[in-house]
Amino acid sequence: MPKILVTGGCGYIGSHTLVDLINHGFEVISIDNLSRAFRQTLQGVNQITGKTILNYEVDLCDTTATLGVFEDHPDIQGIIHFAAFKSVPESVQIPLEYYRNNLNALINILQAAAQFQVPHFVFSSSCSVYGNADRLPVYESTPLKKAESPYGRTKQMGEAICSDFSEANPQLKIVLLRYFNPVGAHNSGLIGDHNKQTENLVPIITETAIGIRKSMTIYGTDYATRDGSCVRDYIHVMDVAHAHTLAILASMENKIDSKCAVYNLGTGKGITVLELINTFEKVSGKQLNYKIGNRRPGDVAEIYANCEKAATELGWHPQYDLEEMISTAWNWQQKISS
Repeated sequence: MPKILVTGGCGYIGSHTLVDLINHGFEVISIDNLSRAFRQTLQGVNQITGKTILNYEVDLCDTTATLGVFEDHPDIQGIIHFAAFKSVPESVQIPLEYYRNNLNALINILQAAAQFQVPHFVFSSSCSVYGNADRLPVYESTPLKKAESPYGRTKQMGEAICSDFSEANPQLKIVLLRYFNPVGAHNSGLIGDHNKQTENLVPIITETAIGIRKSMTIYGTDYATRDGSCVRDYIHVMDVAHAHTLAILASMENKIDSKCAVYNLGTGKGITVLELINTFEKVSGKQLNYKIGNRRPGDVAEIYANCEKAATELGWHPQYDLEEMISTAWNWQQKISS
């Protein structure tokens, strides 16, 4: 099978995607400068798959270093681009760093794809591109509202860059995957969310339950939702990973008509923060110590997906329910804390 380059391969979603690609016969290499990830994640990938992953510790904002990877591997046939800063609160605090890193990295990797004639490209986008949508669920055709954070805006701008670039480079097929809230970990417990300064809700819940955090905060219970807390669409990380494999395969098999196609990745079920906490307490048998705080800048009130397009065109169907998502996340937390 062809060689696929995964940027951000030592990160949370990137590492799970490496596993899924390998399980479907692909050869993989990684670029990750380890600024937000950990080298030992690839040891977990190796234990799961039996494959040793070559990682280039390259900053994608460095054009020369980025092109050097392609000079070493002129047989790369596809790129899956995860590498980006992704914290909503941090992006509010240091917006220029998010624009500089997320956009320059994308521009450089697209330039490399064109220069070395790599025909297939998958961009890691986000439901944050929708902003506070007027109607739910959101479809791929739903008009994009103002992004609620600089992070979300980098994803809107990244999608626009990909679309414009695909028009100018018709030999390059681009797929934009807008995923909602990836959670959980690999069933083996060997890889998971390893971010020590996470802003994601599920790791915060598991860290609180195991005692790493004394308590956690729910940011706002005065939203116009069924219990006042924010609503999100949670999707297991291995379901998200498999969608990238399917996207590359569909692109290679000419099953995607558009030069720059977009797909939602979610379950289509909106879960409130309080419902997620209740599910965790049920699955784990642990009672969480949490408090109610003010709304957090950058958060949208409610978002969940319609994913019929991914099901119809990619053959993608999520396999994990919410309790399984929580169970694998809790298993991972216990493993890394033991």
